[in-house]
Amino acid sequence: MTTDAGVTRRTVVTTGAIAGLSATAGCLGGGRSSDEAGAYSVTMEPVGTVEFDGPPETWLSYTADYADMGVALGQGDGLVGIGVAARYGTHYYDELPGVSVDASDLTELWDGGTGREVFYALEADAHLVDPNFMINRLGWSQDDVDEIAENVGPFVGNTIFSASYDWHDYPRYSLYDAFEKVAAVFQERERYEAFERLHADVLADVQDRRPDESPTVAVLVPESDEPEAFYPYLIDEGTQSKHWTDLGVRDALGPNGVEDAQAGGGTIDFETLLEIDPDVLAVRQQGRVTERAFEDGMVAHLRDHDVASKLTAVRNDRVVYAGMTYQGPIIHLFQLERAARGLYPDEFGGEELFDRQTVADIVTGNR
Repeated sequence: MTTDAGVTRRTVVTTGAIAGLSATAGCLGGGRSSDEAGAYSVTMEPVGTVEFDGPPETWLSYTADYADMGVALGQGDGLVGIGVAARYGTHYYDELPGVSVDASDLTELWDGGTGREVFYALEADAHLVDPNFMINRLGWSQDDVDEIAENVGPFVGNTIFSASYDWHDYPRYSLYDAFEKVAAVFQERERYEAFERLHADVLADVQDRRPDESPTVAVLVPESDEPEAFYPYLIDEGTQSKHWTDLGVRDALGPNGVEDAQAGGGTIDFETLLEIDPDVLAVRQQGRVTERAFEDGMVAHLRDHDVASKLTAVRNDRVVYAGMTYQGPIIHLFQLERAARGLYPDEFGGEELFDRQTVADIVTGNR
């Protein structure tokens, strides 16, 4: 089938798992059936089963967790679009020989909104995006999703970074469960298994060595460079919290009645933080943030602030960098390492917790 955009697509959805989602997300020329050589299917909530007759050559992701998964699987050259480039931690790849993604080369899907036109323009073979994210966070209709799925390429994805969305009433995947699904899309099982083994080894080492304490941690996004208030982010089962749950910390905000900013919660000020008085403040900032810049900027501001300086975390020098929101398997390793260093400097300070060359060799296929 040739779409009205003049492109023959290579995929078809065979079943739909959410009410109203189109049963087709593309057509196979010449009536090709799913049991022909080379065809395979991937089943992932909330879409259901998507059938491919070959790995996608071009693809996009709205959130950078899925972009990072694709890069980890050696598919970086096919990435054509991202929701917001500034929220994609491509700078982490600078430490991996032979691995790079220039975010400025990617088409940003968000431009005061996200329309269907950019999807038509990019003509990606696959969209690693939860269609419910498009509907509930970006204002698309079900008809919009169905149109792009049919005329351009299928949606395959599940919103995993946050557990705060009330519309996410279907199974949520862990980071590595979602990564396994993406590996199936690209037919890259070996790379996935290599990352799975590396992840298990790093996690076992960190958890074996971390202190027995379970500090309370408040994850905060500053409303400005020298903030008087912060957007609160709860530590939950969402993958944005994985490096913190890996380290066995406790959320300081939710148990004290604070609502996650992603669920509509507002900002909290220093007086509220002083009432809660977490053991650790973890400040999330997007982009490349060096240890020196964090110390000279955010930490210095808190130490000099009349109210913030009274916080236990500030007085005890337990203000740490929280990383970025979206993390796939590569970015998670870097953010786990920095979180461990910040939280437990006596045990992990200055140490590389994973071998960069090993990661690079998996991505580039040199293992």
